[in-house]
Amino acid sequence: MTDTTARLAARQGTWRPLLRLAMPVMAEEFLNLLVGYTDWWLTGKFLGTTEHQAAMGLIAYVLWLLPSMFSAAVIGATALIARLVGAGDLPGARRVMHQAFLVGAVLAALATAGVAFGGETFVRWMRLDASAVPLAMEYIAVLAWIVPAIMAEQVAIASLRGAGDTRTGLLAKVAVNVVNTLLCTLLVTGSCGVPKLGWKGLAIGASVGHLVGAVVLILVLLRGRAGLRFEWRELRPIASIIRRLLRVGVPGGMDVLAVVGCHLTYFAIINTLGKEATAGHGLGVQIESLAYCPGSAFQVAIATLAGQLLGAGRADEAARTVRRTSLAAVAFYSAAGAVFYFGGLPLARLFTAASNDRAAELAALYLSIVAISMPSLALVVVFSGALRGVGDTVWPLAVTFLGLAILRIPGACWLAWDECTISFLDLRIPGWGLGVIGAWYAMVFDVFVRSGLFLGRIVHGGWKRTIV
Repeated sequence: MTDTTARLAARQGTWRPLLRLAMPVMAEEFLNLLVGYTDWWLTGKFLGTTEHQAAMGLIAYVLWLLPSMFSAAVIGATALIARLVGAGDLPGARRVMHQAFLVGAVLAALATAGVAFGGETFVRWMRLDASAVPLAMEYIAVLAWIVPAIMAEQVAIASLRGAGDTRTGLLAKVAVNVVNTLLCTLLVTGSCGVPKLGWKGLAIGASVGHLVGAVVLILVLLRGRAGLRFEWRELRPIASIIRRLLRVGVPGGMDVLAVVGCHLTYFAIINTLGKEATAGHGLGVQIESLAYCPGSAFQVAIATLAGQLLGAGRADEAARTVRRTSLAAVAFYSAAGAVFYFGGLPLARLFTAASNDRAAELAALYLSIVAISMPSLALVVVFSGALRGVGDTVWPLAVTFLGLAILRIPGACWLAWDECTISFLDLRIPGWGLGVIGAWYAMVFDVFVRSGLFLGRIVHGGWKRTIV
């Protein structure tokens, strides 16, 4: 066991090991957030149409979807490597990492084909306003070429996090985001003699950034880090490890993809309400992601710590760490909610060219509504991360299905539309006709319900007996 992983597994207490893992991830998430904010700022200030804003709203979801397509390999790798490192079995952890890359390569081939041949179908299925469809398709066509690089980033970072190393992912993301931000700015504005490509420049900047990140991480693993070392000769299938990886990773991956799929379906409902609703929702979600930085950091940290502590046979300490982490996350999310409630409009106007932009006004309204659900969202983020980290991935999948598929999506239709039609039953249900605000109410209710269900699972304690 390396010095870093040994200290994490053996350290008593909660806050030092938690912060040691969480702080680099938080910095990484803030860098990612900066890229998203830069893209929205460039779109609002230099491209300046509602069509571009609506297309950017969809692209934000696409950039979330693509990494999620490898979640089976990512979640399986993190959970198994954390358990093995906690038990002192670094050779086993290295074997898991190589098998995760093999599984990821298969998923990357399927994802690349899906993006290349199904991109247009996807955009039209999302019911984006017709004027924004060509813009979204242009962006996705550029992204299709770097899907394997996104896979390599995700699997490498997940493996290192499972081993207790969150700093390397931060350093890689620094390179990714510096390249992304700088290149996007130059290509959109045409500064410093660089060709002015406008909208397409955003896609090229994102693609080159991911390619740089993949190269950096592979080079780090070739040299060896946190007890893990990538060797090309080890990329041969080991059926027993792949089965274990998939037994944990597939339910977790289905959970993540279900979350993304339901969010995309929800976004498609938003899109039926007009391009202003699409633009306002997309901008609001981008600003809301400010709160996700500490949340994602706590989620990654608790996934690693809970997995390693269970691997070391310290279940009670794992439970105590989960509880304390959730309290810290609630405090962060509550503070963010207060900022959104009272300062939503000034924040939204930072990303629009006109002070009376309708997208900014709707984004501010969105932020005031979601602000009340922020403490509950903190519990969802931390508890789902803890359960995935220890390999208890079936429960999050069930909660996701209930909250998003059964509550949020039907609720959004019922509250937003004047009438809901169920074609195969030839049934028409009168709706509330509240528009995009109704859809946001449904989202808040879903978050409340899911937080209660996750809390129930944590209190029950069955997750502490999970076998991976």
